[in-house]
Amino acid sequence: MRARHLVFMSLGSAIGTGLFVGSGAGIQAAGPAVLLSFLIAGTMVILVMRMMGEMAAANPTSGAFSVYAEKALGRPVGTTIGWLWWLQLVIVIAAEATAAAAIVASMWPGSQQWVLALVFISLFTAINLGGVASFGEFEYWFALLKILAIIVFLAIGVAFIAGWLPNVPAPGLSNLTGNGGFMPHGWSGVGAGLLLVVFAFGGTEIVAVAAADTENPGTNIAKAITSVVWRIIIFYIGSVLVIITILPWDSEALSTGPFVAALAAARVPGADVVMAVVIVVALLSALNANLYGASRMVFSLAERGRAPKALARKGASGVPRAAVLASVAFGFAAVVLNYLYPETVLMILLNVVGSSCLVVWGVSIVSQIILRRRAEAAGVELSFKMWAFPWLSYFALALLAGIVVLGFLDPTVRIQLLATLALTCILGFAAWLLDRKETRIRG
Repeated sequence: MRARHLVFMSLGSAIGTGLFVGSGAGIQAAGPAVLLSFLIAGTMVILVMRMMGEMAAANPTSGAFSVYAEKALGRPVGTTIGWLWWLQLVIVIAAEATAAAAIVASMWPGSQQWVLALVFISLFTAINLGGVASFGEFEYWFALLKILAIIVFLAIGVAFIAGWLPNVPAPGLSNLTGNGGFMPHGWSGVGAGLLLVVFAFGGTEIVAVAAADTENPGTNIAKAITSVVWRIIIFYIGSVLVIITILPWDSEALSTGPFVAALAAARVPGADVVMAVVIVVALLSALNANLYGASRMVFSLAERGRAPKALARKGASGVPRAAVLASVAFGFAAVVLNYLYPETVLMILLNVVGSSCLVVWGVSIVSQIILRRRAEAAGVELSFKMWAFPWLSYFALALLAGIVVLGFLDPTVRIQLLATLALTCILGFAAWLLDRKETRIRG
């Protein structure tokens, strides 16, 4: 794959349910102060991406941060992070398919949500079983479409706010401070919005996983990371700023779709249909990219003896087909859930993956600090470096700790954090037992 494939795969993974659907819940949780949630999480992502880029440029591998954690902190930690990220992605894959199927079902009378989810999962399984080059090109054009849609949305939003739309009164800035003020729920609301926002940003780290499949990792990783950083600022923070300026934070329309609601307020004809199609494309693009990332991670785990060896086998095209099928298996299980519980399965899936990104990012930050110090001690010159090391790396770690503290202020978020901690401990204990067993066999 080329640099443009890496950039759009990263954006394709991140721009999905979290932004188009979850941002509405974030706004309702924090009010206009959700902008602070996005700024905090955005800063966090930019720093983490830079650190991952440093490690990926020095050692491009499909195991990415799992491998780096293993090198820095030991095999059990690397194994735990690899499996945690894989579990997060397979749940997200099911969530993306569920959300896309629900939207299409609402637009297509008589259609069955579970049937549509089955079609989507099957289609993208077939795409991922093809060659890497064709997959990268497909994802590039798929992601480009939704990025263009966001650019058009931003242009219409700015024109609406500025009063440039004919016969449509400008909303002004009252929604930023009205209805209880800028921070109606205080810092606990910002904390509640943070995990929803973190989920929206989750997936950008896939660029580090894809480094192993690019033609010139050192150069392309640097280009991809730099490009993703400024796109995050424009697409995420820009979109949310437009939405909270146009609509009151407590508007019921936000729960059904913040982008559609904002365009409807601007009196854009057919906005609901157009945005519904764009959102479906966005969700399916994210599904496609996440399936790629999940399959490469479990393939790397299998290569290192941390997953069944069968998952390390590659087909004639170089694609780890068994890893792809294992990663999509839960998606097919979600089809059954769509049939049984079509109204509740999406929210259940979103709640499960709420805070696992924080663990992955935290371990990645610590790994970068350790590996960078080792490289400097050994006199190794890195081609792509973290800014202002070690100060910004420590700042990122402190910022992550602050996000966790804010999250604990909200009862619902606290439950998610504790659930993620419990899952991480279970995976860590299993990885430790496996490592001890292998040590005894070697001894």
